[in-house]
Amino acid sequence: MTHIPPPAEELRLIDAELWQLDARRAHLLARRAWLVAALRQPRQPVRPPAAAPAEATAPRVQNLLLLLGGILLTLAAIAFTVVSWGQLGIAGRALVLGTVTLAVLAAPVILLKRGLRSTAESVAGLGLALTVLDAYALREAALTGIDGAGYAAVAATALAALWAVYGRALDALRLPLPAALVAAQVPLPLWAFAAGADPYAVAAALLVTSGLDTVLALRVTARGPRITAAVGACGLGGCGVLAAGWLCWTAAGPSAAARAAALLALAAAVALGAAARLPKPAVATATALAGGLLLVAAAGGPLRTALPAGWAAPVHLACGVALLAAVRTRLPEPVRHGLVRASVSVQALALLWAVPLVLVTVLGPLGWVERAWSGEPSDARAAVTVHTPWPPHPVQALLVLVVVAAVLASVVRDETWRPRALTGALGLGWAAGVAVPAIFELPYVTTLLFLGGMTAVAAFLPTPWTATTLTLATSLDLAFLSLATQSATLTVLASLTALFVTVSGRPHLTPVTAPAALVYAAALACATGAAADWPPAHTALLVLTVPVAAALLAARFGESPATVPVEVTGAAAGLLAVGLAVTDPPMLALVLALCGVITAATAVRADRRPAGYAAAVLFVLATWVRLVAWDVTTPEAYTLPVTVPALAVGAWRRHREPRTSSWTAYGPGLAATLLPSLAAAWADPQWARPLLLGAAALLVTLLGARHRLQAPLALGASVLVLDALHELAPYIAQVAGLVPRWVPPALAGLLLLALGATYEQRMRDARRVREVLGRMD
Repeated sequence: MTHIPPPAEELRLIDAELWQLDARRAHLLARRAWLVAALRQPRQPVRPPAAAPAEATAPRVQNLLLLLGGILLTLAAIAFTVVSWGQLGIAGRALVLGTVTLAVLAAPVILLKRGLRSTAESVAGLGLALTVLDAYALREAALTGIDGAGYAAVAATALAALWAVYGRALDALRLPLPAALVAAQVPLPLWAFAAGADPYAVAAALLVTSGLDTVLALRVTARGPRITAAVGACGLGGCGVLAAGWLCWTAAGPSAAARAAALLALAAAVALGAAARLPKPAVATATALAGGLLLVAAAGGPLRTALPAGWAAPVHLACGVALLAAVRTRLPEPVRHGLVRASVSVQALALLWAVPLVLVTVLGPLGWVERAWSGEPSDARAAVTVHTPWPPHPVQALLVLVVVAAVLASVVRDETWRPRALTGALGLGWAAGVAVPAIFELPYVTTLLFLGGMTAVAAFLPTPWTATTLTLATSLDLAFLSLATQSATLTVLASLTALFVTVSGRPHLTPVTAPAALVYAAALACATGAAADWPPAHTALLVLTVPVAAALLAARFGESPATVPVEVTGAAAGLLAVGLAVTDPPMLALVLALCGVITAATAVRADRRPAGYAAAVLFVLATWVRLVAWDVTTPEAYTLPVTVPALAVGAWRRHREPRTSSWTAYGPGLAATLLPSLAAAWADPQWARPLLLGAAALLVTLLGARHRLQAPLALGASVLVLDALHELAPYIAQVAGLVPRWVPPALAGLLLLALGATYEQRMRDARRVREVLGRMD
């Protein structure tokens, strides 16, 4: 019997079948749409996978193969010529050499017609190498009696001519013409060696070859020959210049120096001629610079040998200055710039030669620091050579300084460089002026007067910073030089103090001259104390006049740029006074107190309020030093002078700023006394100190609780508890000795049980205590 489901079940089955049919139909429709779209698109050609990029291009591979092949053939030819040459007869040798060389040299013609240029270059290089081997073979076979240097010169000339003709005939080849130029570098030097010429002729051959290379480099347009000629010109020219320079430097007389100078002049002419025709300005300027230096060497060499020793630098300097005449000529601008730079270089070298004289005259007086007031020297030269030797040729060095200064002052007209040149001229003139007394051995007193006049003149120069620098430098030199005698030291320091005080009236110099006046005043105070045979501690009181003057000047200057330098100088003078008094505690306490008074007076100014803290520190230090001088060992004597002002300042700050924390206002002051006193109380076997400390701590605690302040409450309570424990410690120890040993563990157990049973209540109490303390200031 067929099973017929109930209507509801049958309806469910029919709905499921229809849902599956709808899903299948939707899938087929989507597939059909995709196929139709795919058929309507144009077909794309199938591309092969991309090949890996070549690591070397075809021309490079070809050139490498040709180069390797040419090298191998050349090596084979060399091996044949050297090793197998003797196995052939004369006819065989001639036949082999002629056939191979002509065949190889003719092969590039055919190769060029077929467009094989790279192959032709390689074969041509092999042919050129074979011609060299032919020349060697000819020398070994038939011309063994000829001088080697002469034959090499002739062979090099012949090869250079042959390669040049070959290169001009086959102008498509790039190798023959540069090779011809390379071969042409050696004939003249080799002929000079072959003829047994002296070094002058060899240097001339090098320079002539360099000149010919220069002409070719300027006229040839092809890149290869031009570069080869330029390299040859620089290389052989450099060797020729070095040889000529050495000959000029070692020349024993004017005649030899003149011959070397002629060679240098030839090199200079070549360089300047090339510089006038070079297209690039930078290269032309550098070449003209070298030519100018060679001109100076050529002109100065003979004069140096004709003059006495020491005149080499002035003579060359004069020649270098003469180069400046090129500025007014019609030479190309790069050439003029190069000649000017050559002149500047010569002047700089001359100044470098004169530096030892300047160093001795400027730094030599420093030696009097170790020999102060030991006696007046015989003259200025003896005064500056206390610990340093006197340099040779001082007059010539002075002449160099004067000439360069004159050139800077008179020649430089450019608006940009004119101020710098004038500054340099003033500096060189100053150096020359400082050296004059020592050079001419002026008397000591005259030297002091001369340097003093220079200092005064420098102070009133129109250029501010130049005037300041030269004035300071001259004054320092004068001050150290005056240390030879006591009277000179006092007079010079007083004069310098007065001078800098006077110059400080110029506002643009005040930031430097006012501190300088204070420095010299401090030095004068020290010198006065030493002259009066005062102890250093008493001299410190005299030095304190400088901080007083600095404080007064700073108050007068206000917001001037000189205020801070003056204050710093005054502070340094105060430190000097403290250092002088450090060996005498009572006097040190007085000096510290006076420094505190000066600092407190400075703090009166609205912009220097923070100086009040420094004044407080100085007063405290003065108090402590005085207590040490009195052999006071009570700590409260040292701490109370700190606590009282600190608490007063804290109270004043909380009055102005009520939100200030009590730890900030009162914590440092209270801790400064309570903590050292607590430490002393624990080590004090008497009862008075702990009792007084406990009373003070109780008072602080009550005040903290009364005014709800954390710092007094916490510090006072802590010190009170610790002080009480210290007082009860003997009794606790005595009781502990009477109690059986099982009692402490039992009490500890009971305490832990009690704490555990009331833990939550204790935690709530702790939180309430923390909240109460948190609400305090």
